[in-house]
Amino acid sequence: MTTDQTALSPGLDLRALAGEAHRVDDDVRTLRAAFVEAHAEEIYAELTDGRTRYLRMDELVRAAALAFPGLVPSEEQMAAERARPQAEKEGREIDQGIFLRGILRAPKAGPHLLDAMLRPTARAQRLLPEFLETGVVQMEAVRLERRDGVAHLTLCRDDCLNAEDAQQVDDMETAVDLVLLDPSVRVGLVRGGVMSHPRYLGRRVFCAGINLKKLSSGDIPLVDFLLRRETGYIQKIFHGLLTEDSWHSRFTGKPWVAAVDSFAIGGGTQLLLVFDHVLAASDAYLSLPAAKEGIIPGVSNFRLSRIAGPRVARQVILGGRKLRADEPDARSIVDEVVRPEEVDSAIDRALVRLDGEAVAANRRMLNLSEEPPEEFRRYIAEFALQQALRIYGADVIGKVDGFAVGSR
Repeated sequence: MTTDQTALSPGLDLRALAGEAHRVDDDVRTLRAAFVEAHAEEIYAELTDGRTRYLRMDELVRAAALAFPGLVPSEEQMAAERARPQAEKEGREIDQGIFLRGILRAPKAGPHLLDAMLRPTARAQRLLPEFLETGVVQMEAVRLERRDGVAHLTLCRDDCLNAEDAQQVDDMETAVDLVLLDPSVRVGLVRGGVMSHPRYLGRRVFCAGINLKKLSSGDIPLVDFLLRRETGYIQKIFHGLLTEDSWHSRFTGKPWVAAVDSFAIGGGTQLLLVFDHVLAASDAYLSLPAAKEGIIPGVSNFRLSRIAGPRVARQVILGGRKLRADEPDARSIVDEVVRPEEVDSAIDRALVRLDGEAVAANRRMLNLSEEPPEEFRRYIAEFALQQALRIYGADVIGKVDGFAVGSR
């Protein structure tokens, strides 16, 4: 039966037809998942020439689409998806999630793929000579400035309260790479800039979390945002940049400070969990509104229980509890709380404390102890699929259209 015939057939049970289509999709995905799980190492070895080439996730899914037609969506299919709002997409990113979960679970392919995500980006390598010479790089979402051995990363999407989208992730990863590649930088600082948004005019804001308007319009991709963010710049802050240029260590890492003005919502709070020192203004608050938005708050489910305890983690993630920076339960995330007018001086003191010869080595050992790479890999493998399923959930589609950044 053709599409036109289907549309004109009298008495057609559209619900039954939709249910049958869903069953077929489910059967195909069951077979696809089983195939990737069984052959992940061979698939990955073929795509990377026996693990001699490092392909980032976006490159890997494109290569897989060409080498194994039908295993993941083609570039043409993904281009059509990108042109649609979230509610009208066909959910092809779920198939990317199935594929990446299988690859990440594989004991050889998984670590190699995560290593690929920790290598310097091509954009950062292009900008490095400019940054080394001038100490300044201005991007759309981030301004990076080096002063006296400190790299200041200022989130500067002032019109949308630093809400996160694919551009912000790209700019942040570029900035983090530059910080870690510059030998004259000893410490990194991340802080929100001054806002032009009417509700917070003239005030600094750390981050309003995921840009829900962009999610509704279909502009929050699984691979280039949700997975790149977690396995790219956030992991680079935590574990370092994979450079392999020294027998001392394969990674180049540096200490990081975060300063929270006004609030850190969603991804803003997720980001705080990997910093070495977090300070906040006493009138700031933190939140992970996963229950409200219907998605998974990145790697927070993995990290927050360890940092704040399982009960607080459930209250924040499942119940949507906000934490005031100055309340006791927030102190497991925030190291130091000061009056808003004292944030600048507190930043200066924190930077001095972390500017020591042994700090980088000790933070590396602490991070390995707190979050072994194998445990992170197991989490992110499952996250790849579960987050893909969530962003196409009917509840999420129904909610995001009604949210606006300013309403938070």
